[in-house]
Amino acid sequence: MENLATKHRSVSTDVLVIGGGLAGIVTALDLLDANRNVVLIDRDVPKHFGGLAKLSFGGIFMVNSPVQRRLGIKDNVSLAFGDWCATAGYSETDLLPKQWAEKYVHQSIEDIYRYLGKHSVRFFPVVHWVERGLFRPGNSVPRFHMVWGTGHALIESLVNDLLNHKNRRNLTLFFSNRVTNLLTSQGRVAGCIARENETGQELVVHAEHTVVASGGIAGDLNLIRKNWPEQMGTPPEVMLNGSHPFAIGDLHTQVEGLSGKITHLDKMWNYAAGVHHPHPSMEGHGLSLVPPKSALWLNSKGERIGPIPLITGFDTKFLVEEVCKQDKKYSWQILNWKIAVKELAVSGAEYNDEIRNKKFFQFLKTILFGNSKLVKTMIRECSDFVVADSIPDLAAQMNRLTKDHSVNPSILEESVRSYDSMLSRGIKYHDDDQLRRIAQLRSYSGDRVRTCKYQKIVDKNAVPLIAIREFILTRKSLGGIQTDLDSRVLNVNGEPIEGLFAVGEAAGFGGGGIHGKGALEGTFLGSCIITARSAARKIIGIGC
Repeated sequence: MENLATKHRSVSTDVLVIGGGLAGIVTALDLLDANRNVVLIDRDVPKHFGGLAKLSFGGIFMVNSPVQRRLGIKDNVSLAFGDWCATAGYSETDLLPKQWAEKYVHQSIEDIYRYLGKHSVRFFPVVHWVERGLFRPGNSVPRFHMVWGTGHALIESLVNDLLNHKNRRNLTLFFSNRVTNLLTSQGRVAGCIARENETGQELVVHAEHTVVASGGIAGDLNLIRKNWPEQMGTPPEVMLNGSHPFAIGDLHTQVEGLSGKITHLDKMWNYAAGVHHPHPSMEGHGLSLVPPKSALWLNSKGERIGPIPLITGFDTKFLVEEVCKQDKKYSWQILNWKIAVKELAVSGAEYNDEIRNKKFFQFLKTILFGNSKLVKTMIRECSDFVVADSIPDLAAQMNRLTKDHSVNPSILEESVRSYDSMLSRGIKYHDDDQLRRIAQLRSYSGDRVRTCKYQKIVDKNAVPLIAIREFILTRKSLGGIQTDLDSRVLNVNGEPIEGLFAVGEAAGFGGGGIHGKGALEGTFLGSCIITARSAARKIIGIGC
């Protein structure tokens, strides 16, 4: 891909798209389909075209899809909208976010499934069931459609179609350029000023319409701390960055300077099981684990967090809140080799080679025999993994890692012994919520193949023992720039700012907060697509 920033100081176009993530790419594709001239500016280098979506697992929430129907999953928009609203917990003033949610569930098949199909994106034949809900329904049925090839394949397919579009001549790409100012003319937004990262050369883009697709604020830990939800107390002393280094909210500031309304920045989608990236590329770089369901989730002392035991797959927000209630706002998961090989996963494309590279038989092998390669890699390379052959030795290793001797070996031993003793008594006597949840998970075939059948922690046939230290990890901003249902940016009076649109995470995935307080997962990539297509349709309808 060429970088034209060294050849031009000033350009004019029909539409300027700021940000080369999923939302920006989809916006540009739809505009090219309508034969519009597009300039796309991205702060990153060409090989990272696609942003955070390219690093994602590639799960997309869709309602009543052909894949669901083929599996006999009975879904409908009414059920999905009810699930969404129950999870979101909207306030009385969250009118636009709720309208965006309703738009999503009604348009997911046409605007996501069929749209991506036209761009050669394919999905797993199994729909995953995440965010089932802990105290009330989350996803009443499985809706998490995994892209075959992860987010990497999703972006590669779309970028390929963008760069080989029949109207490719209408597209100009500027990489390694940071937008510093939005331009206005005669009461409307009319483009931007950007600077090339290394040379500082100024680029001026004049545009009839400007689309902000620059992501959220989750890549700036200082902004996360500043906007930390009040009900969750003080933010953790250590947090990891699982977002994007350029998701720093600088375009939010630009929009706010034009009287654009920024909402719900205290709503955020963080994860409870972050570990330090073995090969960090930014400060505080973390990986998001898919926490093993059969592991024990403990606090810094070695006590089991409760009274409701923590287990993934039901309510991510609850996990984060419970960890943040602890004296020290990090946690441990205690497991063994057998559990780790069958259940441990890392969210995203980077550590899922078999799926990312579409190696079906190698992927099938990991399902049938476990992913020992991943476990060995994490034990060897990740500083938050420790191993031992006994609980006392494991406690010593944990304390050696934290250097504060907070893990009490006796408490840790009792936490594990109590759990294992219940397993020894047999299924009829499993009076433990984690075991009931495991039974529920194993009742669905999509989860059964990746969940152990009531595995003890201390088991001579499953050594070594493993402890994983886990931190709160940032990922997505649930709030952002408020927009109407056409993705037009609204000012503080609720009126559209002429010439200005916002899509994807920059717009809080729709309306400045489509998810409310909590998400059903897979709705992030999907919202990027729907908000982008909404903006493109409006621009095409307005004319250029």
